[in-house]
Amino acid sequence: MRWLNNRSAQRPKIFGVAAYEHCTRAGKGFDLHAWPGSAHMIVDLPAALPDDQLYYQTYDANSILIPVMPSEIDIYSAAAFIANLLLIAQLDRRNRNVAIVANRTRQNTRSLRKLMRFLTSLEIPIIAQLRDSQNYVHAAAEGIGVFEMPAYKARKDVEKMQPIIAWLEKWRMRKLDAAASTDFQHALGSEILTPAELSKR
Repeated sequence: MRWLNNRSAQRPKIFGVAAYEHCTRAGKGFDLHAWPGSAHMIVDLPAALPDDQLYYQTYDANSILIPVMPSEIDIYSAAAFIANLLLIAQLDRRNRNVAIVANRTRQNTRSLRKLMRFLTSLEIPIIAQLRDSQNYVHAAAEGIGVFEMPAYKARKDVEKMQPIIAWLEKWRMRKLDAAASTDFQHALGSEILTPAELSKR
C-alpha cells in the first residue's frame, strides 16, 4: 500500500485493498474481488500466515508464487510454509501451479548455491532468479515497476522478470479455458454426448 501511495496519478491505475484491515478475529478474511475492468488480481500474503488461514487464502488461486531469499532464516521459513501448503492446504504439487522465485540473488556466491540446492530438493519449479538490484529499491520509492523504468537502466531486471510473467499468464489462461469449458457443459444441460452423438445431431 505504501508503494501505491507513491505512485503517480499519470501512471496506469492499480487498485489496492489493504485486506489485513478487514480480517476478523476468527482469522477468516473476506472475499476479495477484482476491481471492475481489472485483468489480474495479486494477493500478497504475509510471510508467517497462520495455519487456519492457509487453505482459505490459497484454495482458489490460479497460481502461487513463493519468493525465497538466500538466507538461513528465509530457507527455514520457506521450508515450513511449503510443508504447510502441501499438508494443511493439501495443495497437489502435481498440478504444477506452484513455483518458486529466488529473490535478491548474487551470482557465484555460497549463499546462492545453498539456496539452489534447497529449492531443487523441493521438486517445485524454480522459474526465475531475481538480482539483488537497486532498481527494485528505486522503483518501490517511486511507486513503479521495473518495466516502467528507462530501458537502459532496467534491461537486465526486465529480462529476469519475463519468465515469471509468462508462467503466470499460462496459468491464467488455463483457468479461463477451464471456466469456459464448464460454462459450455452447463449450457448443454445434464446430457453428456459423445463426439459421435454430436455429429449425428
